[in-house]
Amino acid sequence: MAIIIGLDSFLAIPFSKLRLENKAFRFAYIKIINISVNILFNFCFLIICPHYYSNNPSSIITFIYDPSFGVGYAFLSNLIATAVTFLLLLPEIFKAKIIFQIALIRKMLLYSLPLLIVGLAGMINEVSDKLLFKYLVSIPPGTSDPHNYIMAQLGIYGANFKLAVLMTIFIQMFRYAAEPFFFSHAKDKNSGYLYALTMKYFIIFCLTIFLLVTLYLDIFKLFIDKSYRSGLSIVPVVLLANLFLGVLFNLSIWYKLTDKTKFGALIAISGGLITIILNFVLVPGMGYIGAAWAHFFCNLFMVVFSFLLSRKFYPIPYDYLHISLYSISAITLYFISRIIFPEPSEGQLIINTILFFSFLLIIFIFERKNFTKRLI
Repeated sequence: MAIIIGLDSFLAIPFSKLRLENKAFRFAYIKIINISVNILFNFCFLIICPHYYSNNPSSIITFIYDPSFGVGYAFLSNLIATAVTFLLLLPEIFKAKIIFQIALIRKMLLYSLPLLIVGLAGMINEVSDKLLFKYLVSIPPGTSDPHNYIMAQLGIYGANFKLAVLMTIFIQMFRYAAEPFFFSHAKDKNSGYLYALTMKYFIIFCLTIFLLVTLYLDIFKLFIDKSYRSGLSIVPVVLLANLFLGVLFNLSIWYKLTDKTKFGALIAISGGLITIILNFVLVPGMGYIGAAWAHFFCNLFMVVFSFLLSRKFYPIPYDYLHISLYSISAITLYFISRIIFPEPSEGQLIINTILFFSFLLIIFIFERKNFTKRLI
């Protein structure tokens, strides 16, 4: 585990170099190879090898497989994948010049240590609800197996939380591409306009994903087992919470460009405290629904806090009118669908498709001039 973490930390530098140089294809295929190798060796060690060992324990398989190592093979697979990634990145590593400058290291640490706190607080925001849930959820009177009930409720929460993965994937993809873009245009005279435009189109894409998942939830729910579908009501809440998380990343550029990363730490710590407090307040009475709303309000608070600070230190001329219009339109279309179809019924797919394309039409009407300019 120590070697994996050490190599991953070291490899973050050549990966950052690829992002800086806009070598998205090489970045992507190395990441994909890493994941593929990890899955392949997990499959071999945890499925194929145990099968052959159980049928013939005296065969050659004993030279590469020991059942007593157990779950350790999951970590070994991760290590092999990381080692393969290291080999693939050797060209970038060998091209690099090694320069040791105390003044530069000091400057980097002063800049990045608050971002370490941002990362730690972000982990609290992401996982504390799952960790606290089993201690906070109320157990109905007469429950024969309280532990089983708690784990079932946590399973429902986790399964439905993952239905927002489409939003999460888009945000992760955006983060990989956006940060080099933000820094490379920091000195441009029209950088504020570019950042504002990026925010608007980011929100447009996120709202499109929100409607795609919520209006076609009857299709997306097929990705989870029937026993988990009682928690589908939290999916829209989690999607919006993730949308705010993406907006927060966009907003964070102000304290990164102005070297005021201490404010990023302040925002993240405040969000972490709100997450914990709201989980204590909401989960006992609302269960996993309360945990989802705690996640939502935490991210909303951090967005508002970061936005207010950005207005003071690094104002960006965001297109508030169109962002508000598209946000209100998406939420309104979602509620129209919920009012017409409070429960799944015939004709829902057709009406929801009309509502979805209505949103796309609204976007096209107001953005067609910008689309035309960029195509030209």
